[in-house]
Amino acid sequence: MPITKSAKKARRQSARRKVQNTKRKDAYKGAIKTYKKQVASKDLKDVQAKLSAAYKALDKAAKTGAIKRNKAARLKSRLAKKLGGK
Repeated sequence: MPITKSAKKARRQSARRKVQNTKRKDAYKGAIKTYKKQVASKDLKDVQAKLSAAYKALDKAAKTGAIKRNKAARLKSRLAKKLGGK
């Protein structure tokens, strides 16, 4: 257990950040899953909107530090590649 005042504050901040990071990660993972399902079903009418939503979620996660910028770029590249291959 934290003893000093600063350690208590650090624990509170850490808990808050963990919640936010988890929320951002869940958002981008969900967006990627819906996009991949759409591409796999060969139903390409709304696929551009799903790709855009996935990009937005990845950019937000990278901007807030939930994931690194390079990981976001790598995932975005792979998503675009999936669409191009079909």
